[in-house]
Amino acid sequence: MADGPIRVLLVDDHQVVRRGLRTFLEVQPDIEVVGEAGDGEECVDRAGELAPDVILMDVRMPGVDGIEALRRLRDNGSKARVLIVTSFTEQRTVVPALRAGAAGYVYKDVDPDALAGAIRSVHAGHVLLQPEVADALLSQEETTPGQGRGGTLTEREREVLSLIAEGRSNREIARALVLSEKTVKTHVSNILMKLDLSDRTQAALWAVRHGIGG
Repeated sequence: MADGPIRVLLVDDHQVVRRGLRTFLEVQPDIEVVGEAGDGEECVDRAGELAPDVILMDVRMPGVDGIEALRRLRDNGSKARVLIVTSFTEQRTVVPALRAGAAGYVYKDVDPDALAGAIRSVHAGHVLLQPEVADALLSQEETTPGQGRGGTLTEREREVLSLIAEGRSNREIARALVLSEKTVKTHVSNILMKLDLSDRTQAALWAVRHGIGG
């Protein structure tokens, strides 16, 4: 990569899991494991020190869990993209994790090559949502932020939102709409502000719920 390898922080309370992840990821030419953490609190501290591009994090950990760590990372202004590692039986924990700012998730039994691909994908700005988790998010009955405000979006903002729902990065949206990346960032900020949403994940879910893209 022209900008150097993707810097990854591994967060899991089981050392053997971290060791296994490190062993595989260290052979990837474009991925560098820059550190490890055993719980959410250490994750937040290490993220502040190391400024990783991607954090690969378990949800269930003693003390500060993954969801609370996500909130603290967001409050601290961390730019890292967080990829949650979970088991199939823990799907109910994925929804609050995504709402707290996670960029997506992978299952603990993920194929190693698929894991590397997921890291590259979230680093590129994509949101990874498995169909069953998207369904769970969309079927929740609580009031959704931004409901009923779609009419305040301009036609261009709706085009950008549609591409966000497809998992496109700002760079890809800029190419598709023949805009500068800076202009796309402005549109994304306006969309989040108008719909009272906190991040791209919520924007993608809002778009799917309201029949825009996806």
